[in-house]
Amino acid sequence: MPTEAGGAGDHLYLVDGSGYIFRAYHALPPLTRADGTPVNAVLGFSNILARFLSDLDSGDRPTHLAVVFDAGRTTFRNEIYPDYKAHRPPAPEDLVPQFALIREATHAFNVAAIEVEGFEADDVIATLAVEARRRGVRCTVVSSDKDLMQLVGGPVDMLDPVKIRRIGPDEVVEKFGVPPEKVVDVQSLMGDSVDNVPGVPGIGQKTAAELINLYGDLDTLLARAGEIKQPKRRENLQTHADLARVSRELVRLKADVPLPLGFDDLKVRPLDGALLLPFLEQNDFKSLRSKLGGRVTSALAGAANRAADAAAGPPPAPAPETPGTADYVTVTDEAALAAWIARARAAGTVAFDTETTSLDAMQAELVGFSLAIEAGRAAYVPLRHRPRGGLALDGDVPAQIPFERALDLLRPLLAADDVLKIGQNLKYDMLVLRKYGIAIAPLDDTMLISYALEGGAHGHGMDELAGLHLGHETVKYDAVTGTGKDRIGFDEVSIADATRYAAEDADVTLRLHAALKPRLFRERVATVYETLERPLPQVLIEMEAAGILVDRAELARLSGDFAHRMSEMEGEIHALAGRSFNVGSPKQLGEILFDEMKLPGGKRMKTGAWGTGADVLEDLADQGHELPRKILDWRQLAKLKSTYTDALQGQINPATGRVHTSYALASTSTGRLSSTDPNLQNIPIRTEEGRKIRRAFVAAPGHVLMSADYSQIELRLLAHIAGIDSLKAAFARGMDIHAMTASEVFGLPVEGMDPMVRRRAKAINFGIIYGISAFGLANQLGIPQGEASAYIKRYFERFPGIRAYMEATKETAHRQGFVTTVFGRKCHVPGINDKSAARRAFMERAAINAPIQGSAADIMRRAMIRMPAALKAAGLKAKMLLQVHDELVFEVPEDEVEATRPVVIKVMEGAALPAVDISVPLVVEAGTGRSWAEAH
Repeated sequence: MPTEAGGAGDHLYLVDGSGYIFRAYHALPPLTRADGTPVNAVLGFSNILARFLSDLDSGDRPTHLAVVFDAGRTTFRNEIYPDYKAHRPPAPEDLVPQFALIREATHAFNVAAIEVEGFEADDVIATLAVEARRRGVRCTVVSSDKDLMQLVGGPVDMLDPVKIRRIGPDEVVEKFGVPPEKVVDVQSLMGDSVDNVPGVPGIGQKTAAELINLYGDLDTLLARAGEIKQPKRRENLQTHADLARVSRELVRLKADVPLPLGFDDLKVRPLDGALLLPFLEQNDFKSLRSKLGGRVTSALAGAANRAADAAAGPPPAPAPETPGTADYVTVTDEAALAAWIARARAAGTVAFDTETTSLDAMQAELVGFSLAIEAGRAAYVPLRHRPRGGLALDGDVPAQIPFERALDLLRPLLAADDVLKIGQNLKYDMLVLRKYGIAIAPLDDTMLISYALEGGAHGHGMDELAGLHLGHETVKYDAVTGTGKDRIGFDEVSIADATRYAAEDADVTLRLHAALKPRLFRERVATVYETLERPLPQVLIEMEAAGILVDRAELARLSGDFAHRMSEMEGEIHALAGRSFNVGSPKQLGEILFDEMKLPGGKRMKTGAWGTGADVLEDLADQGHELPRKILDWRQLAKLKSTYTDALQGQINPATGRVHTSYALASTSTGRLSSTDPNLQNIPIRTEEGRKIRRAFVAAPGHVLMSADYSQIELRLLAHIAGIDSLKAAFARGMDIHAMTASEVFGLPVEGMDPMVRRRAKAINFGIIYGISAFGLANQLGIPQGEASAYIKRYFERFPGIRAYMEATKETAHRQGFVTTVFGRKCHVPGINDKSAARRAFMERAAINAPIQGSAADIMRRAMIRMPAALKAAGLKAKMLLQVHDELVFEVPEDEVEATRPVVIKVMEGAALPAVDISVPLVVEAGTGRSWAEAH
């Protein structure tokens, strides 16, 4: 901390934010605002801030105030003792979305907030308290945490925020039986079961106090343990002396934490109505606003007056309501960048965007970045622009801030806990910046906010959102880089064009955030965003950065094998056609099938050529024609070869030897993730060829791959959502659900059932989820349509609740345009009321499936979000690499397989809790192997 001088009358209040969150949560009854978001802890926290700023008498009112939070669950103490706090349960489900809101409350009350990665809030408080003592400044620690009592003494005391009771040296002696300076010694002996501090077995607080008072300190006690008369106590102290010393390192607070703020930064600032009013209204804190009374109104006026007084010369023109005529500047010197960063720190909110050399985040290099703090005003900071083709851009290339120096200035801002970073698809920016050692937190993502609001209704790219919500057409990437063979890299774009494009990105993102974020609460999807969307990018960037090892030789071998088999197939196809032709040509194939062979069902397209799509060929194959079946088989091999065995070899990252798929968080209507470059979701697993491709995905030496897959999760969710008691009972008893269905529908005993009958029941079970028709089921099973229709009819007669669910879901979709998952995600179904009967029917089937598939996707997201912390808490080195449909793939050290498996299964099977108690058990099957194929 910088050594600014503190005044003689200064009084520093340090609020234990992390500790108070839980106290406020348990002290106040459940409370939700209008949109259903829980806010009881937020209200309790806001009340205490209001009390410090207005309710305390003038003698106790702080001159300096900071709220201190834990930055994460892992600190330097976990390196000393890996089991430290290992047994602490996860936060209650309805508290999770309040963490971010409490940080917003701190910002709204214009109070400094501090958290430092790798340290606990108590360590930060200790550092500030020791500094206050050195300055002779009075310091009050607002907490009832006994661990902080070791700081009491001199000008430092504590205030219990619940009992409003001062804690001085006498109260510490009353609590521990020793003065504050000996609290650490007592805690080292007694340990702490809550934090998993071991202590010395058999020694409680009373005994520990007696021993320390008798021997003076821990070291003396341990050195003279042989003098203790009680045999068991003596033995425990001698045997577990090292545990006592380790415990001391765990309970002793660190008082030299590097802090991001100086003493003067902690001065109490006046309330700013522009910050506080929206927060109070958004959270329905009417009583608190009334309690604050005129202070909020005067704060609004004060904020306006301060802004006017601060302006040099005439006041600035108001920011335009839409982008396009905005004030965008280029920042090319350190002083200007430092000023922008200072403004961002003061504002507490900044929109941020990067410009790079590639869409592949793993290989992209940073070219520049943009910042926006208020609508209509944004800056672009070029870092690595260069002349195009060796020629100057717009004359001489402007001076640019040295790359490392710019990042040194930027890094603290992006990591600052009291500044909200807003971005559009921030996962990309986070992955790019990760290689420079820069993390972004806390964050809001406008793409994910839009997705939580209107998933499935439209795309969620910035250009589309700007048009929808701002009525603005953005500058397109192609407009500044060109297209095709004339395209240039962004590092070659002129600084003027780059500023126009990049600064607009940040400006538009800030405006979108202002337009969309308040809707989360009004439209009751704030919990969806906070628990399913906002936490996931950090998980995915670690997965994408890890990638998965690929055996290039196996890919080449498979590619050669597929090419050989395709060549053989072409010979067979030519023989069936009666002549040679280009098998890959749809036009030539159409001529063969419909002009020469005169097969039925041909339809010409607008171009005049015959249609030869998969649906056409499948119809012909179902009629018993061999040539279309061979063509379909050839196309399947050709697709596997071009999309995977050939393409994957080119997608191996030269620096890592791995492929790094990119996950799209907002591309489906149901919350399912999709992946690109490569698309791992579409590798077929029901064909031998598809399974062979999984052989090429392998574990690193000394590791295995673990595949953990939800078993029949969508059928289980159908039983839960539709309330089908017989299906629930079957799942609860662990029955073969397809055999049970066959027994119910066809009236056959489960024992000795014909596998073909079971297969038909399985097709019905899964087909019903997707709204399969009699025609579709008939095609799938190769049976007459009338027989398939009878199967479906009997199915609904036996399980009438499913029909009721389907009809109710369609009615809901027609009425409101969306359906919801069990976690509250809205899955929009545009076109549900379309004039086209075919379009309506398609969207009705989508509406029936969405709550089921979407709930499964939400469960998977919850499991992924919880998994890294669970593995870390268990001291395991396993890494989550891939997510494909209902499956997670991990890379696990060979000697940790048996320890990892139960942790993975427990997290996945319990992922729905406590938000939703699924009425059927979720079952996860986990296998291992050297390759993905072996593991699955």
